[in-house]
Amino acid sequence: MPEPLLPEPLVPPTAKKVPSTREFHGDVFVDPYEWMRDREDPEVTAYLEAQNAYVEEQTAPLEQLRADIFAEIKGRTRETDMSVPVRSGRYWYYLRTQEGLSYGIRCRLPISGDDDWLPPEITPDRPIPGEQVLLDSNAEAEGHDFFALGAFSVSHDGRWLAYSVDTVGDERYTLRIKDLETGELLPDVVENTAGGATWSKDARHLFYLTVDEAWRPDTVWRHDVGDSGDDTRIYYEPDEAFWVGVGASQSNEYLFVSSGSKVTTENLYLPMSDPTGPLTSIAGRIDEVEYTAEHAVFGGRDYFVLVHNGPTGGVPAGGVGTDGVGTDGGPAVDFAVDVMPVQEPSARRTIVPHRSTHRIEDVDCFADFLVLSYRSQALPQIAIADLRGRTEPPLLADFAPVTFDQELCSVGLGANPEWAAPHLRIGYSSFIEPAEVIDLDVRTGQRTLLKRAAVLGDFDPADYIATREWATADDGTRIPVSVVRRGDTVGNGPIPLVLNGYGAYEISSDPAFSIPALSLLDRGMAVATAHVRGGGELGRRWYEDGRLLAKKNTFTDFVAVARHLVDAGITTPSQLVADGGSAGGLLMGAVANLAPELFGGILAAVPFVDPLTSILDPSLPLTVIEWDEWGNPLDDAQAYAYIRSYSPYENVRPLPYPAMLILNSFHDTRVLFTEAAKWAAALQDSTTSGKPVLLKTEMNSGHGGPSGRYRQWEEAAFELAWMLSCTGAA
Repeated sequence: MPEPLLPEPLVPPTAKKVPSTREFHGDVFVDPYEWMRDREDPEVTAYLEAQNAYVEEQTAPLEQLRADIFAEIKGRTRETDMSVPVRSGRYWYYLRTQEGLSYGIRCRLPISGDDDWLPPEITPDRPIPGEQVLLDSNAEAEGHDFFALGAFSVSHDGRWLAYSVDTVGDERYTLRIKDLETGELLPDVVENTAGGATWSKDARHLFYLTVDEAWRPDTVWRHDVGDSGDDTRIYYEPDEAFWVGVGASQSNEYLFVSSGSKVTTENLYLPMSDPTGPLTSIAGRIDEVEYTAEHAVFGGRDYFVLVHNGPTGGVPAGGVGTDGVGTDGGPAVDFAVDVMPVQEPSARRTIVPHRSTHRIEDVDCFADFLVLSYRSQALPQIAIADLRGRTEPPLLADFAPVTFDQELCSVGLGANPEWAAPHLRIGYSSFIEPAEVIDLDVRTGQRTLLKRAAVLGDFDPADYIATREWATADDGTRIPVSVVRRGDTVGNGPIPLVLNGYGAYEISSDPAFSIPALSLLDRGMAVATAHVRGGGELGRRWYEDGRLLAKKNTFTDFVAVARHLVDAGITTPSQLVADGGSAGGLLMGAVANLAPELFGGILAAVPFVDPLTSILDPSLPLTVIEWDEWGNPLDDAQAYAYIRSYSPYENVRPLPYPAMLILNSFHDTRVLFTEAAKWAAALQDSTTSGKPVLLKTEMNSGHGGPSGRYRQWEEAAFELAWMLSCTGAA
């Protein structure tokens, strides 16, 4: 009998090779795929579309699993729902979602009385008398493949709504103003703005940002409502390493303009009583000193409250330098809190000193209390100082922590726009408990649960456990690892596991609940997070030990965590999938080259995997500001050589790479689509394992992937199904 015919193995599209030579600091690199940088080249888009077709063929057997997971996510989500109303001015503001609609509907309702601080009970599935729809994003998104809302800001008198939209995915927004009394749009339209907008207190002026050709927010403008003439530039930052921001103080008495690089910041202000007046620097600009500012009132006197990493020890008797920063003591590596009288900057003094065990992140100021946000034991926490009856600024001992029973949890401020509020809105979440919105009466300490995120079906938090593991890096450093799994998998031997990682920009990966993750957990898979160096979980030094010439610690930490999970018997290499996006995608690329044998699969989303090529080109978006994070390879041969040694794309070589899924976005302005496309081509050409390398490009989205919750659920289902298939758990 003749042998049965077997189906031909699927083969990825072959990318042509066009050698392009790059030479810096005596190093020569021949790049065969640099031709993919031309977005307008039809051959480039044809290549991406061919890769997408290959992905569809390879993942066709997972179609039913994807459909099942999508149905699970949808079935666990209350589609017709609403956020907890937030009081601002004379209204309660909230967001509605409706079954079948992809985007939220923003509404408001008049408050019933000045003493009404607990939000009204509103039925999610129907409007109520007096409700006003401010913006229906579904209507705004109609006819567009992509939609993102940037600014959404109501003037303090409740009359005007400023909002901006992006319908491409490139994070260039069109800003409009809506008259909420008539429902009409004003002819005032501003194109190509950055996200965000801030109203003056008198509601006559709107402040917004624009970006330069490298996508850097560099200019603050003032728009006069109803004026069709040119807007007024109030601030411009010429230094390409600095990004600009604008916002109002919590009290709305001051407008703040910030300009910051990765390591240096300056803040300026103008009184809202004079919104067309000049800006004044608060504490100057000092190289490698960062600070933020807020406004507080103590004993009837106006102060700026500064969170900073400048010199510590208070202000010496001799006063301060011309920059307004005390000149005694060493730097506050994990930040300190100072107060500075607005009219007497020389009287600046420290109220919360630097402590190496607590990374101070922010201070929010209200009429009757201050809220200190900080990080301790790798977790975000808050503490509150009551100001009632106090005429002087509080000290460290006056701040009382807000505690919860769960060991691995996140606590932070919610939306609190009212300066004079006696209540504080806080948010709580853990890996195994849905997010909660809590009202805290600061005067009495009473907590009121306003909302716990709904999880439909038979979900029970008691079925899951979250534990903290500690891995040991090559240099002896202990690396925290968070592991979430079903309780009934404990003691049953190794199980499939997905290991997430990021490790850059001092961004922390904190406990948070995820409905999609339940589809993994309930199939017996664990979900773990490696809190590697380069993030901010354990303070500023944790970040410093994972950037610049210490960046490789991020990669070796992740490998150490993977080995720990295997050695501890929690999982095995064939059951282990690594997952990371953006800078976490660089992490994925680096570990793929370092230890491909440790993983059954690697998922990298919008990955920053060709960093050297990008950082060598100052004309590209974000490049100059990135030098403080990665180094400047243009001028520094050591930085060039170091990045060259770990760049994922440039270090692809014949190795048994695991199965890989690379997610890309064509309109991404943060990480250009070119990086993932080149990397995928190199991997497909080099891998010796025979396992597929998949490149999936969203042709109508940006850095955050597809828009709309249903498309996002479909994408989540696609990714989770692929993860399960890699581990044999599908």
